[in-house]
Amino acid sequence: MLRARAAMRMAGSRLSLRGTRTLSTRAAVSPKMVLPFEAIPQCPGSTWLQMLQMWKKQGYESLHLQMHQNFQELGPIFRYDMGGRQAVSVMMPEDVEQLHQVESQQPWRMLPEPWVAYRQHRGQKCGVFLLNGPEWRFNRLRLNPNVLSPKAVQRFIPMVDTVAREFVQVLQQKVQQNARGSLTLDLQPSILNYTIEASNLALYGERLGLLGRTVSSESLSFLRALDTMFRSTVGLMFLPRSLSRWTSTHVWREHFEAWDHIAHHVNHSIQRIYQQLKVDCDGHYRGIVAELLLHAELSPDAIKANSLELTAGSVDTTSHPLLMTLFELARNPSVQQALRQESLAATATIAANPQRVFSDLPLLRAALKETLRLYPVGLTVDRKVSSDLVLQNHHIPAGTLVQVYLYSLGRNPAVFPRPERYYPQRWLHRDPGRTFQHVAFGFGVRQCLGRRLAEVEMLLLMHHVLKSFLLETQSQEDMTMVYHFVMKPSNYPLVTLRPVN
Repeated sequence: MLRARAAMRMAGSRLSLRGTRTLSTRAAVSPKMVLPFEAIPQCPGSTWLQMLQMWKKQGYESLHLQMHQNFQELGPIFRYDMGGRQAVSVMMPEDVEQLHQVESQQPWRMLPEPWVAYRQHRGQKCGVFLLNGPEWRFNRLRLNPNVLSPKAVQRFIPMVDTVAREFVQVLQQKVQQNARGSLTLDLQPSILNYTIEASNLALYGERLGLLGRTVSSESLSFLRALDTMFRSTVGLMFLPRSLSRWTSTHVWREHFEAWDHIAHHVNHSIQRIYQQLKVDCDGHYRGIVAELLLHAELSPDAIKANSLELTAGSVDTTSHPLLMTLFELARNPSVQQALRQESLAATATIAANPQRVFSDLPLLRAALKETLRLYPVGLTVDRKVSSDLVLQNHHIPAGTLVQVYLYSLGRNPAVFPRPERYYPQRWLHRDPGRTFQHVAFGFGVRQCLGRRLAEVEMLLLMHHVLKSFLLETQSQEDMTMVYHFVMKPSNYPLVTLRPVN
């Protein structure tokens, strides 16, 4: 919330930005002496009235472009006032590395206030996404083995693979039923259904039936609740709760009702797992949440809280990168063909062991990194630093909030030559000494808990799609992104699917 309000104050005078300019900012040349904090360029603030006008006009949709322009005007580091406290924005990989080096065992990050407000109002515990401090660390250490570890990934990969194969089979049937022998469609609804279906199966061991011809009313209500929750979140982030409770009463009501519905789905799924484990505890893998219940290292309320956040966070993290990758491959046939050849060559080994999707598809993994470079899901990765450090030759005192802007990092030609070009091969031969250029999932001990699940869902779906379809699109224009709590395309171009053979 504070981050959003500060960014709005920073950007209030830049609403006339017409588009994305190519960032040419380079890291500053090291002077002989470290400069004081006060020497960091100061971003001019805006009045509360300007911020309110931006909120009314949904000016936050171009927030990433406005911050991008700030870097062009002020350089690779600038500071701004955040409610009487100073915060710092950066966008160079070496600054991310410095943040990582001074990171404590309990990294502190900003929390989305509407999500926290719901938990507080309902008297619910928070999970790792909404926690800081010792409680965060306690939860995270007990979640990692069942969500993020190689052993956990090995166990849920077959579940995701089942859904990815079924997704492709459904598309193949639709193509065969079309007299033209091809299918042109907006893939967004189908991809969204896939990510929710795959995530739900990996988390709860349960299918929702989202890939079939008919979807149950209960599943449709769950989908609507997820959409409403994300849509209402962004509408509540840019004003203090004390003000928005009067100006956005209906939005708060929508937000809480959406969370109630999602929480009901999570509670129902957990109760079903409880009943299954009572009847039959044969060691058969039933999903991530079942493992958490069996190990009982977290309280039932903590498991519910973390399951709720994993359910909500597993949607846009996967669906938007998948859509953007499909679009980029459709308008870059040579890249698409190289990826298809790789997938076809790896078909037998991945069929025998789906976990080989990580080792046998290096170019596809690079393509997903390239997508997330151009189209990051998150706007920033932030940390409140626990000790003094130096960024861009300026002293940063302990306790300062530092925000890494992913959109500007990914489009900086000093880091990525010809950043506007979709070129996955750039990731195949990276300098080992420059390891903080891909931070779309965060970094360090606080990187995204669902990262491996998201990567598995994307890799397996792309692998099966590339083996089965040629992708084409009539749209050759660059995709415009908007900020809606997460970064997403402003529209979804049509993609044509043709059988490979």
